[in-house]
Amino acid sequence: MKLFINITRAVIQALQMIFDEHKYADKVIEKVLRQNPKWGARDRRFIAETTYDIVRWQRLLQNITEAEADDYWKLLGGWCILNNVPLPDWQEFKGLDEKKIMQRLEKMNSIRRFRESIPDWLDELGETELSDRWDKELHALNEEACVVLRTNLLKISKRELRQQLEESGIVTELLVDFPDALMLQQRQNIFGHPAFKEGYFEVQDAASQTIAPYLNVEPGMRVIDACAGAGGKSLHLAAIMKNKGRIIAMDVESHKLEELKKRARRAGVDNLEARVIESSKTIKRLENAADRLLLDVPCSGLGVLKRNPDAKWKLSPEFIANVRELQQHIIDDYSMMLKPGGVMVYSTCSILPSENGKQVEKFLHASENKFELLDEKICWPSDGFDGFYMAQIKKK
Repeated sequence: MKLFINITRAVIQALQMIFDEHKYADKVIEKVLRQNPKWGARDRRFIAETTYDIVRWQRLLQNITEAEADDYWKLLGGWCILNNVPLPDWQEFKGLDEKKIMQRLEKMNSIRRFRESIPDWLDELGETELSDRWDKELHALNEEACVVLRTNLLKISKRELRQQLEESGIVTELLVDFPDALMLQQRQNIFGHPAFKEGYFEVQDAASQTIAPYLNVEPGMRVIDACAGAGGKSLHLAAIMKNKGRIIAMDVESHKLEELKKRARRAGVDNLEARVIESSKTIKRLENAADRLLLDVPCSGLGVLKRNPDAKWKLSPEFIANVRELQQHIIDDYSMMLKPGGVMVYSTCSILPSENGKQVEKFLHASENKFELLDEKICWPSDGFDGFYMAQIKKK
């Protein structure tokens, strides 16, 4: 592999936007890649994957290169040395000593917070909450995320979709435990493919695809997805319900629901209504209305660091404390929308018990025996996909 100056500068620009301007990595990559339509697939992949990798390993790279916090050229140089990419004789890489870097790496590998490149406070929190399990899960969270598609069974079968993709050179793998999923063998931008534009699939991690089926919905039910966001799980529910019944997708942010409406049109979903939560009255009007209720609540996002590695540098103890309060507020207040005999699923993309099982325990205790826990499930990052928690709760 050879470094070219324009491609390299694109990586540096992306890192500056992520760390100095505190922008989200995925949005930064989109913006940077739009700048030069002449870049080929290989260049685009290098920019995206190298940027993500340096973000993921930022603390380790900073320590082994002894770089200043904003010396992104040194971080890139350190990344090149670790990945056997020859360093060009550029001024920006002067002073990097490969032998010293490898010696420092050996020392850093014995200290988990450096080896796994994570802030001290987050390493301590993970160990406090997960004990011996933390080592394994933290290591898995530093792996590159797979790209998984969810077949839209309202429009196409998984077999037909797989065949269509293969005919255009996109090879996928079947995932035994995920009935609608296809995993790309090679990472690539799939959003320009005609099958995506036709609404034949959505990009959705395999673990995330377990949440909608966990609600045990049936065609004809009235289902509320109360923290819908851009609606990936709402669309999955619509497919399981075969477009029959009614789904009310709710969120406090109207722009996310606008995106959901576009996605629903593309997917051929017509049993879905998007409704903005303007105040507590929006919730009150739907008291005892839902056969099924999904509360996919805001969380730390710790379970999805594979695909959002910049989040570990943006998180703080204060944010996690605040998000726990919000989770408790949502489960306490939104649960009124469930009918007696109905079932709700509380879910997060976190692996911390304080955001998951402990929140459910607190809710059940406060509900004075009006609700009961039917089941709970954890998808661990070490299983190969994102980390998720989900609990089935019945209203008596």
